[in-house]
Amino acid sequence: MSTTDGTLPSAAGAAVGRRIGIGLMYGLWRPRVLGGWRIPSAGPVILAGNHSHNIDGPMLIGTSPRPVHFLVKKEAFIGPLDPFLRGIGQLKVDRTSADRTAIGQALGVLERGGVLGIFPEGTRGDGDFASLRSGLAYFAVRSGAPIVPVAVLGTATPRDDGRSRPLPRLRGRIDVVFGDPFEAGDRSGRRTRAALDQATERIQKRLGTHLGTARRLTGRPDQT
Repeated sequence: MSTTDGTLPSAAGAAVGRRIGIGLMYGLWRPRVLGGWRIPSAGPVILAGNHSHNIDGPMLIGTSPRPVHFLVKKEAFIGPLDPFLRGIGQLKVDRTSADRTAIGQALGVLERGGVLGIFPEGTRGDGDFASLRSGLAYFAVRSGAPIVPVAVLGTATPRDDGRSRPLPRLRGRIDVVFGDPFEAGDRSGRRTRAALDQATERIQKRLGTHLGTARRLTGRPDQT
């Protein structure tokens, strides 16, 4: 599947989104970025992040060394957020079906040599990569792009009474840890269901290992 540049999300818009993200994320919180140099400086890349809070996406946009086009659930594209998210190069995806438009745009971003951001758990949850959808494996195997695992830690810390916070504590430290890039496929080029299932298993192991390493590095053994 290929797309033309006219249908792709704007690369310039994603660059603007990154600048906005830098201002907001570093203005409101104190991100500590580890391993950003591990993201290849050019060429297609897939960022695969854990997802435990709504701020995780903006945090990655603002801390990634390169502009990122995230696959964002269509429910977020409401009111003034719709033109804003489109303007900064984000991709609207319908998670209830095989969204061919979103799939084509995502592959187009990679064909263009851009950075595609995915939360492979599919939805906000415990942020531990315990349950992965096959979409990440499909994009990685189909495009051949390396996956860079990334752990965002400190966005879902509870309040003193144990209840969840609507936002992380202002000026609190949030750790963003990038891992080594890896290939999901077995180099055979196969895209069968069995091959994608095997790739998903490989991805889950690598992401889980990275999350454990990130927690040890940051001193957050039980946090997301």
